[in-house]
Amino acid sequence: MDTPDALIMLNAHSHAALIAAACRRIETAQTPPGLNELAAEAGLSPHHFHRLFKAETGLTPKAYASAHQARRMRTELAGTGTITDAIFEAGYNANSRFYEKAGERLGMRPSDYRAGGANTDIRFAVGQCSLGAILVAGSARGICAISLGDDPDALVRGLQDQFPRARLIGADAGFEQWVAQVVGLVETPALGLSLPLDVRGTAFQERVWRALRDIPPGTTTTYAEVAQRIGMPGAVRAVAGACAANNLAVAIPCHRVVRSDGSLSGYRWGVARKQVLIEREAAQAAA
Repeated sequence: MDTPDALIMLNAHSHAALIAAACRRIETAQTPPGLNELAAEAGLSPHHFHRLFKAETGLTPKAYASAHQARRMRTELAGTGTITDAIFEAGYNANSRFYEKAGERLGMRPSDYRAGGANTDIRFAVGQCSLGAILVAGSARGICAISLGDDPDALVRGLQDQFPRARLIGADAGFEQWVAQVVGLVETPALGLSLPLDVRGTAFQERVWRALRDIPPGTTTTYAEVAQRIGMPGAVRAVAGACAANNLAVAIPCHRVVRSDGSLSGYRWGVARKQVLIEREAAQAAA
């Protein structure tokens, strides 16, 4: 006879499997299926399915589909076809539907995205913090890059590689206040960050990054635990890849994720910085 705990575990696995199947359905459909269609395929009422989907992924079905379409659009824009071809290949059934959301999903016009950020203004500043050099960059939507390193020039070159044709503009007094807030976050993570973030990733990456932002300062979790939290327990390597793709150091706290044995894994801004951040946060939480 199954124990109550065993039944709860069984239901959790069943729910995760249903939502994983719905995610695959959304990702493989040429036109995103509607809520009623997805719920019927899962054998649930639309209300129950909607609530379960958001609980498992952190996104509504509509938001998940929009994020996946944006990822497909970025992939298609990187190709050699026309922008119109890319729009339809990404699953938008009309140009107007895509252009209504283009700035929100890409952070810029599609032609500018394809051109490496051409005609886009990105403000940035490089300063110093206790972890070394820090670069903070922002688009019209919010902070789009926070990088740490030893060489300020290398950080600027990295930003240029990310947006090779954008107009990189030195910080004004207003943006310097943003930089000060980011530095404050690095020094005292428990304060949090109230600034808007310009987060651009695949649907899966955005699910992982949402989960990372729920990890409290002073604590760590494992890649396997993050995979469980997003309802995809078999996606441990993919979770690690999403952490490595994070462009917003500390604001999206990928440094709080460690291996299953508690040891530190790679960190794009240096394992030594990861250790300092974890130890600092633990000390501040204990104080």
